[in-house]
Amino acid sequence: MVDKHKRDLEIEKLKNENALLKELLSELPFSFTYVNKQHSKLVAKKVNSKQILIQKANTNSHTRDEFIISTTYDQFAETELFLSSIFDFVPHHIVFVDGDGLITLCNLQTAKDLGVDRDKIIGKHIRELLQLPDEQIELLETLRTGIEMKDKEVLDVNYGLINTRILWNTDGSIKRVLGTFYFLNVIKEAEKQALAGRIAAGIAHEIRNPLTTVRGYLQLLKDKTNIEVSQLFSDILIPEIDRANKIISDFLSIAKPSVSTKQMINLHQFLKEYLGKFLESEALLYNTKLDYTLDPLTRKVMIKGDREELLQVFMNLFINAIQARSDQPLIITIQTIVVDHHIQILFRDNGKGIPPSLLPHIFDPFFSTKDDGTGLGLSVSKKIIESHGGSMKVTSDETGSIFIISFPFSLAT
Repeated sequence: MVDKHKRDLEIEKLKNENALLKELLSELPFSFTYVNKQHSKLVAKKVNSKQILIQKANTNSHTRDEFIISTTYDQFAETELFLSSIFDFVPHHIVFVDGDGLITLCNLQTAKDLGVDRDKIIGKHIRELLQLPDEQIELLETLRTGIEMKDKEVLDVNYGLINTRILWNTDGSIKRVLGTFYFLNVIKEAEKQALAGRIAAGIAHEIRNPLTTVRGYLQLLKDKTNIEVSQLFSDILIPEIDRANKIISDFLSIAKPSVSTKQMINLHQFLKEYLGKFLESEALLYNTKLDYTLDPLTRKVMIKGDREELLQVFMNLFINAIQARSDQPLIITIQTIVVDHHIQILFRDNGKGIPPSLLPHIFDPFFSTKDDGTGLGLSVSKKIIESHGGSMKVTSDETGSIFIISFPFSLAT
């Protein structure tokens, strides 16, 4: 009885060891075939399968025990799959190529900036990704020469700094060339825009100076000429010079950083009392109904800002609403909503709305659908909001438009 129990324990132990060995074999990252002639058994596994095949072997075709490992397995390919998911979090370009210049790894930032499908570009030649002749591709230069690069400046269709590293095979051939590219196109474009802004601001100043002089002389001359000429000066020439000056002033507020005095502002008091007194007089003048729907928490919301600049934003929105009114009585609603750690101010009107084709351009400088518009009001407004650490966007349809302004905030103690 004791011997039977001992035998059962031994059998159970062998079963557990057998299960453990099968599990271990199933995790091997390559295919293999093992033939044991003594026991006439064949054990096999495919590279993409965890199933272990055990069957009777044909011992006539095998003169001895054999263990064959597939030579097609590339262990580094498994490493690349693992690294790819990590490199997708890196905001620069990372590309690996093999000895033939074929892409084996490409992170998402590279695919996004170069406008390709990452899954489709793997396995393609590097020239298809970069769209450059082979002699201009630095990864191929490293592949040809075996010389690594460090912080080499590249200026072709893209601009940036490239580094390359080589992984060698045991036989001395190149297994991979690893390339990292610090993509500076955005910074380069920003520098160009800043330079253009400084040049344009200088030109605007030079234009405004003679305009001021001309306006002064017109003001003096209008009292010394006949009635028709004086009327021409008062009704057309001087107003047009004033309009030109306003365009230049608005442009300069975009092109040059403004100096503003920011302080903590209670949002409820600003909307109802400070802004409210201006909007209510304008609403009365233009026969407009003004409604407020303010979240109760707004009474405690504090934002850091310049009161006069924020007033300019909402007055611009009010003027836009007046100009876009439909045949029905105009209703403007100011609403506040607390979303996470931001307060949203919704400026809503029931006007004609903005056509979908124009919606992406309404914040562009000098974009206007009105003959007498400067196209700078909304552009200036958006810049003011962003300088306050906020954001500004718009939604619109045939029932009207909603400008959504979002600010980070704190609560008054």
